[in-house]
Amino acid sequence: MTAAYTARERRIAALYGLLCHGAFAIGISAMVAGIFTGLRLGRGPFSGAAALGWDLLLIAQFVVLHSFLLTRRGRAVLVRLAPAGLGAPLSTTTFALISSLQILLTFVAWSRLGEVWWEPHGWVRAVICCAYAASWMFLLKAMSDAGMAVQTGFLGWSAVARGQEPRFAGFRAQGTFRVVRQPVYLAFACTLWTGPVWTPDHLLLAVTWTGYCLLGPLLKERRYLRFYGDTFARYRQRVPYLLPAWRRSRRDAVEPC
Repeated sequence: MTAAYTARERRIAALYGLLCHGAFAIGISAMVAGIFTGLRLGRGPFSGAAALGWDLLLIAQFVVLHSFLLTRRGRAVLVRLAPAGLGAPLSTTTFALISSLQILLTFVAWSRLGEVWWEPHGWVRAVICCAYAASWMFLLKAMSDAGMAVQTGFLGWSAVARGQEPRFAGFRAQGTFRVVRQPVYLAFACTLWTGPVWTPDHLLLAVTWTGYCLLGPLLKERRYLRFYGDTFARYRQRVPYLLPAWRRSRRDAVEPC
């Protein structure tokens, strides 16, 4: 669908997209390196009880704001944030930008809680590092199945830059979504637990963010029930929530929605 965007609005959208993808690349890189090193890269200024309180705030800011921005009120806030009155078409880009900055803040501003508890060596380290890499590949696959353009913020700015309205694909049970309903959250949790260096910092982050991976998608599924109705309800009956049911019979196999 063609929209009446001016040349200036298209340029602004393209620059906004560059900002979003730059923040996304830096934020994800910080997360990959941070978990891999047991959160040794943080430059937070606190120690002791103050460090614990600060780190819990960093954990909470991601969980709370990320969840809020996915609600109806949160989406209304996103619409007011993008420049040049382009809040609505750029809302997915704004969401990806904020999420990337939140992740970057968490790992850069983290205050260390203690020393290294355990770090593997030799072939054990090689195996764990392979598992860590596989977790990130799984996450990329799950994001691709969910719609990489939406996940990375590409959908919004690229549509405006072409003079079009963003077009969202309907719900599709494809790829990893044929095995579990929340593969992105499952893959995210896997990255938390396969990092090779274990510290009190790593354990705190893994436990708390895994809790979010278990509970956060419940809000998402409530939205999907409103948007997609019986289609998603039938899908939810057939496909397990977070852990695969490997012994599912062929008769119960998922049909595309």
